[in-house]
Amino acid sequence: MTATTPLTPSEARLSALLLQGLTNRDIADRLVISLRTVECHISRALSKTGCRTRLELALWMMERPFNLQDSRPTDR
Repeated sequence: MTATTPLTPSEARLSALLLQGLTNRDIADRLVISLRTVECHISRALSKTGCRTRLELALWMMERPFNLQDSRPTDR
């Protein structure tokens, strides 16, 4: 799976937190943002990457070291 559109820094940052096993509520609490904001960012990240589940998105993120400053995968 490849992202058709680069993830925004927020989408990448929130998606990276999935790797820690955090729930949407945990992410919202940690970043002091609304639950709805987390849901929107994760939903857009799922859509952009072609992933269907949070697990797929977490695996997608694991396969691509991200530069969270510009949200593009870094060269390996």
